[in-house]
Amino acid sequence: MELNFGEALERIKEGRKFKRAGWNGKDMFIFLVPGSTFKVSRPPLLGIYEEGTEINYHAHIDMKTADNKVVPWLASQTDILAEDWTEVVEV
Repeated sequence: MELNFGEALERIKEGRKFKRAGWNGKDMFIFLVPGSTFKVSRPPLLGIYEEGTEINYHAHIDMKTADNKVVPWLASQTDILAEDWTEVVEV
């Protein structure tokens, strides 16, 4: 079943993974990275904060790319208006 972005986003917030039929790359999908709290222990944050500083890492959406990497994801206008979002049930 294809969904619009708003419907897909609600399900992404529940921990589900989604992709678009309009994306060229094989096996690409987006997913929620939940927020967390951790203490700074390595670069690049050591160059910004003192070691041991507690950081509140905000929830965000990442993408698994076609070349099997994970990158931060930002929706394009096309992605937001698309109605070809489908859930990824097997990874």
